[in-house]
Amino acid sequence: MPVFSRFTRYFMAVAQHGSIRRASEALGISASSIDRQILLGEESLGSPLFERLPSGLRLTAAGALLLVQTRRWQRELEACRTEIDDLKGLRRGHVTLLIPEAMARGMVPGVVATLRAEHPGITLSVLVRANHEIGPALIEGQGDLALVFDPVMSSRLSVRASIACPLGFVTLPGHPLAEQDEARFSQGVAYPLIAPSAPLALAQKIAWLSAETGQEGLPVCESDDIETIKSLVRNGVGISILSSVDVMQEVGDGSLAFVPLANRKIRPFELCFCVDEARSLPAATRLVAQSLEAAFPGLALLERRA
Repeated sequence: MPVFSRFTRYFMAVAQHGSIRRASEALGISASSIDRQILLGEESLGSPLFERLPSGLRLTAAGALLLVQTRRWQRELEACRTEIDDLKGLRRGHVTLLIPEAMARGMVPGVVATLRAEHPGITLSVLVRANHEIGPALIEGQGDLALVFDPVMSSRLSVRASIACPLGFVTLPGHPLAEQDEARFSQGVAYPLIAPSAPLALAQKIAWLSAETGQEGLPVCESDDIETIKSLVRNGVGISILSSVDVMQEVGDGSLAFVPLANRKIRPFELCFCVDEARSLPAATRLVAQSLEAAFPGLALLERRA
């Protein structure tokens, strides 16, 4: 039997899907039953929770507040269930990990695979979010653990592990730059450049380098997607500038080379493993956290292969 009331479950479904009809299809509950529960809830709270629009339903300010609270209740209930399992000596639980797109390959899938082998009772949700959304989402209770680049620190955000991810030129293994231990910005912009574009934070880094060095290359292509940039480099369109963590897998398998930038003024990205300081971690979450911490040393820049 669901612990949450019918109203709470129906309200969260309507908020997620933006319409009573779609919530009805997702839950397998009649639309009239869902609508009745929403109306009863609004009457009980004395405030409308949704704006009724021709295109569907949109949360009011009161509805948005209630959604944050219900999500928190849901997370706390799951944590309570996990603690109850801990009392029984079980190793079960569900953990939600928030990550930026750059971490969707390599380390995170490896950690998940190891956890599944060693702790099959633990299930995970790995949610990819825009980097700037991850810290606030963690604090709002949308996840248990988070990987985030250059987090905006607060009293709630605690960094458990971090590693610097320097910038460098990404080239094919046979490229002239790939023979060097490091390269100046002016050397790289002499070649056809595939430029990262906004909203990628790399675009700001490259703009700073151009202003600081007085050198500006002429991009032959731009993209706001890291995977697209790497594919263009592999196809010989040009070289690019990315962070070391973006190309760890490709450097490891020899399909791309990474040449660090010879500029000590440019600040590397810092990848941080964060938790919400205000929340205690159940046993399952602690096990996942320990696995992530143990994997961080492996993020050190791999030896380039030409």
